[in-house]
Amino acid sequence: MKNLSSYFRSLSVSLGLAFCASLVVWATWSAGLLASLQAAFVLSEPNETLVPQSWLGALLIVGAGLSAGFIVERVGARRGLPLLGGGFILGCALSLLVSRFRQIDIAFAPMALAVVASVAAVQLRKLWDVDLNLTRNISHAAAHVSALEGGEASARLMGGLKLLQTMLPLDEAVVFQPDESEALSPIARLRSDSTPLSPNSSHLQIWREGVVLCERAMTRGEVIAAKPPGETDGKGTVALPLKHEGRAVGALLLRLREEFDEEDRPLLIAVGAQLARNLQRDKARRRLDEKEFLTFLSYRAAETRLASFDVVSGLLTEQRFGAAVLAEAFHGYAVAYLDGTLASVNPPMLHAAHLSEEEARNLDIFGLLDRFRGGVFDEPSIAVRRVLQTGEAYERDLYFTDRNQTLALRIALVASRDAIASPALEPLCLTVRVCDVTEKKEYEKLKSDMISLMSHELRTPITSINGFAELLAMDDTLPEQTREFLTIIRNESQRLTRMINTFLAVTQLERGDKQEVLKIPLKLDDVVRETVNSLQPVAKKKRIRLVEHTPVRLPPIAADRSLITQAVTNLVDNAIKYSPERTAITISTALEADSVRVSVEDRGFGIPPESIDRIWEKFYRVARDGQEKDKASTGLGLSFVREVVEQHGGNVAVESEVGRGSKFSFTLPRL
Repeated sequence: MKNLSSYFRSLSVSLGLAFCASLVVWATWSAGLLASLQAAFVLSEPNETLVPQSWLGALLIVGAGLSAGFIVERVGARRGLPLLGGGFILGCALSLLVSRFRQIDIAFAPMALAVVASVAAVQLRKLWDVDLNLTRNISHAAAHVSALEGGEASARLMGGLKLLQTMLPLDEAVVFQPDESEALSPIARLRSDSTPLSPNSSHLQIWREGVVLCERAMTRGEVIAAKPPGETDGKGTVALPLKHEGRAVGALLLRLREEFDEEDRPLLIAVGAQLARNLQRDKARRRLDEKEFLTFLSYRAAETRLASFDVVSGLLTEQRFGAAVLAEAFHGYAVAYLDGTLASVNPPMLHAAHLSEEEARNLDIFGLLDRFRGGVFDEPSIAVRRVLQTGEAYERDLYFTDRNQTLALRIALVASRDAIASPALEPLCLTVRVCDVTEKKEYEKLKSDMISLMSHELRTPITSINGFAELLAMDDTLPEQTREFLTIIRNESQRLTRMINTFLAVTQLERGDKQEVLKIPLKLDDVVRETVNSLQPVAKKKRIRLVEHTPVRLPPIAADRSLITQAVTNLVDNAIKYSPERTAITISTALEADSVRVSVEDRGFGIPPESIDRIWEKFYRVARDGQEKDKASTGLGLSFVREVVEQHGGNVAVESEVGRGSKFSFTLPRL
């Protein structure tokens, strides 16, 4: 019923416009202003031609106009064009024939003019309706979507600049946008504490040079890195065009304390794209209320805009589905744009962070992560920087003693998977996941307690066997062969005890029992120094020299001190065990891009190539001819090292050559 009422209302308005347009044409014809046009469709002499009376002319002209208005309203101008064109040809022929043989003017010229005026009036009315409908829909969508955009453009721009400050050695960052005269004007600016605020001639010159550099970057459409004139201390300046849909909508100027690193270019472009979207959305939002009359002159263009809006509206609806599904997730999730603004925070995340929805609206990703600060996670900005620079996820277990709760934190960078459009992945946003693993840790502790109980029950009889074997071996009356047998029993029971201890430790690590792993800030050079000092007596018995090579300063790592110490001890002890006398073993530490490496290099027997890939397996031992009995290992030491290192997010490696020695190493993520 509503559609029928709308149809009759639209038809009435169109016929009314057609009637008014026809009356105007009739008035013009009655005034004699169409005489020259009328003569073009009459073949008889003017003084011999019979002209319709005024009332009959009005009836013909208005009827033609109403008919054209009805056709356009019913089928549209495009589909009605053949019908109107055919009517024009027939009317023109009829006018010529009747005037030639009957000397009668049927008022074809004003009728045709009334048709044209009516079609134009109805078409303009339809275009106006479509334009109003499109504007109304866009305004309505903008009112709803703006609540998801996370604040005004200025606040989002400053958030993006702060995010860049965590990744780059910034002295100053400025966002420019063209004004009405196309001149660049600053709309957001971030300066470090060391940047001078007072302007002088040199600073004004540097500012003008920066604006010129931004103009060049926008013209070329590419990142321009330059060195300020007269600078010799390694400083750099970078101008980045802020492009949206292939058009430059602004520019970003960065002044660095160091030279620009090309490895930061892809990430800088991704953040710049986010800033460009912010600028474009703000510009579009400001133009929503502007009334532009010419936007409705093309009906097909207006329909295309309306159809495009339907596509965008559908996409927004699908995105709202994703946010609704995320809200139903069991674990806590938060999504942040590359400018640091929080796009979505689900209820479990709010609960884990002890936040209300109102408080979350005023936070960015750093404010959210600050709610989980403590222990090994005391610098959230460093964690975010690692994720942005490496693209690898940051994962930590956070234990809060005040509420006896353990949370598993994961920060990851989400990238585009469209390998067809671009071979390189394009960063899209950051995600934060928080899982409450308190119950899981309690179950793992129960497993650990059971393993400890089993280890006690296994070790008790072995201890008895070892003790009685030592006691019997003290009897000097026993035959020499019997004493030798007792010594074998004692040695093997001790070796079995060591095997059980190491096996149980490896099993605990493989089960993911990290409740007992207390990760604290730890310096690896201190661990290496203590290990070397503790094993010096063992090395001196074999006349082996332990050499320690550590840099002056190493960043700390987050690790369990006892486990890492045991892993380093295993590597050094193995090197001592399998190295000839009067050789040297080098224990070194080194800082790499995002990790710290520990290496143990010896001049021992070496490892055959066929055994390199298997030495980290449990119970695997390299078979060597002539190996003494006391050098036979349990095959669990290196497996323990691998499990400890991988549990801490690191990797193990080995290089070896038979007869020339081996080099074992592992890396651990730096803080």
